[in-house]
Amino acid sequence: MLTPIVLLPGLLCDSRLWRDIVVPLSDTIAPMVADLTLDDSVSAMASRTLAAAPARFALAGLSMGGYVALEIMRQAPERVTHLALFDTSARPDTDERREARRKGIDSVKIGKFVGVSRSLLPSLLAKRNLSTPLAEEVQAMAERLGQDAYIRQQWAILNRPDSRPDLPSIKVPTLIGVGTEDTLTPPALAEEMAGTVPHADIVRFAKSGHLPTMENPKAVADAVRNWLAR
Repeated sequence: MLTPIVLLPGLLCDSRLWRDIVVPLSDTIAPMVADLTLDDSVSAMASRTLAAAPARFALAGLSMGGYVALEIMRQAPERVTHLALFDTSARPDTDERREARRKGIDSVKIGKFVGVSRSLLPSLLAKRNLSTPLAEEVQAMAERLGQDAYIRQQWAILNRPDSRPDLPSIKVPTLIGVGTEDTLTPPALAEEMAGTVPHADIVRFAKSGHLPTMENPKAVADAVRNWLAR
């Protein structure tokens, strides 16, 4: 029997983010990729996802998707069988990061969306992946989502709560994964969560920045298979 799993994309990401792990796990999972483009708060994103999700499911989120996953754990923990948090953090934004997000929103409002999305690439991918077809796919993914979704998602991220107090209450098998070259949410943030969440395993993905599901999908798929077997 296939395991229902809800997959939560990151900022300016869609189902392409998960494609290369869904395919090798087709004998194991029944995936649903949530639409996180329609709301401007993490709470609303979580509520919309829960309304569309199976009654019980495994849950995996990357970056912004991780923030939404932690909100789902607050709203309906009884529905989640397993939790995976990839390249994310339980911390709220720093004042500096909030200001950077506001500037990004302002840039988009005056018609600079393509420039904003291109400027994100060095923080999303390991250096070796920047001048490759993979970088073009990340750029295309961002352009598919467009500026309105970008603005809504940035406001949601900017105003997200501090999830650190909630981590000790997570009781399901938890996988915390991070790219070894992630500079946006570096391994230290993953280690912080792994040290606080009961029943958490941490996996570091080599040759990966912030998007290991695209940069090193085999390693991520192997980790997911092991996590779901717990």
